[in-house]
Amino acid sequence: MNCATPTDIDFSFRGFSQRAGATSDHSDGFGIAFFEEKACRLFVDNHSALESPIANLIRNYPIKSRNVIAHIRKATQGKTNLENSHPFARELWGRQWIFAHNGDLLNFNPELTGRFQSVGDTDSELAFCYVLDQLALRFGNEHPSLEDIFNYLQQICPKVAEHGTFNFFLSNGQALFSYATTKLHWLIREYPFQHAKLIDLDVDIDFSTVTTPEDRVAVITTEPLTDNELWQAYQPGEMILFKDGKIELQAMTKVERLEREKHDPSLVRKTRADVY
Repeated sequence: MNCATPTDIDFSFRGFSQRAGATSDHSDGFGIAFFEEKACRLFVDNHSALESPIANLIRNYPIKSRNVIAHIRKATQGKTNLENSHPFARELWGRQWIFAHNGDLLNFNPELTGRFQSVGDTDSELAFCYVLDQLALRFGNEHPSLEDIFNYLQQICPKVAEHGTFNFFLSNGQALFSYATTKLHWLIREYPFQHAKLIDLDVDIDFSTVTTPEDRVAVITTEPLTDNELWQAYQPGEMILFKDGKIELQAMTKVERLEREKHDPSLVRKTRADVY
C-alpha cells in the first residue's frame, strides 16, 4: 500500500490474511512492514497469518503509514522458519529498504560483493541482496533519485526474471517499486471515495465516511481483495513506481524467457508460486 497521507491497512489486511489458510494456502509464515520516514516497524512470524498472535495484533492495531508491504508466504524454497519470512530488510544510503517476493527462481546463483548477504536460505532474500548490491555498485554512496533507481531496476529485474517467476515489492519509505512477471493487480482509491467489499470476508466499508479529500491510496496485491472495485492487472514484465498514492512511473521490460515461453508454451515452468 502506498498513500498520500498516513493510512492504516486494517481493512485490506483483514481480507488478505484470510488467504493464509482459509481462502488460500499461503500459510508458511507472514510479515508486514510499516514505514515511518527512513525507518520502519517490521513484524514477521513463521506461523500462519490466521494463527499468529502478531497478525492478530496487526488486525486490531491501526498503525498508520504512507508505505506498507505485507506478505503471506507459500514456501517454494527454504525452510519454514523466521529467517525465511518476508518482508526482508536491509540498509542502503542511510535508509531501510524492504522487499517481499512472490515467485520461484531456478538456478539463481549471482555473485555478490559481500555488502548484502542472506540470513536465510530463500531465493527471495538472495534476489533482494542481488538487487541492492547492483544498485550500490551502480550509484556508489550517493542516494540517487527515484527515477534513476527505477530506470536501473529496468535493467536488473529482467536478468533475475530469466530464472523464474519474479513478482515483488520494494520500498525505502519514499515510494513503492513493484514488478510482475506473472500476476499482480493494482487500484487507486481517491476522492470521492466509494464503498468497498472484501472477497475473503463478509466485511465492507464506506471509505467516504473515514477519509478526507486529501487522502489517496494505491493498493497492490497478487489477486484483487474486493469484488466491487476496478482492479488493473499488470502485464508480464511491467514495472510501476507508486508515490503519494498514485502512479509516478510506469514501464515495460523485456524478459527473454517470457518471449520464448510465448512462442513455445511447453517451456513454461509452473511451480507452487504460480498457483494462488
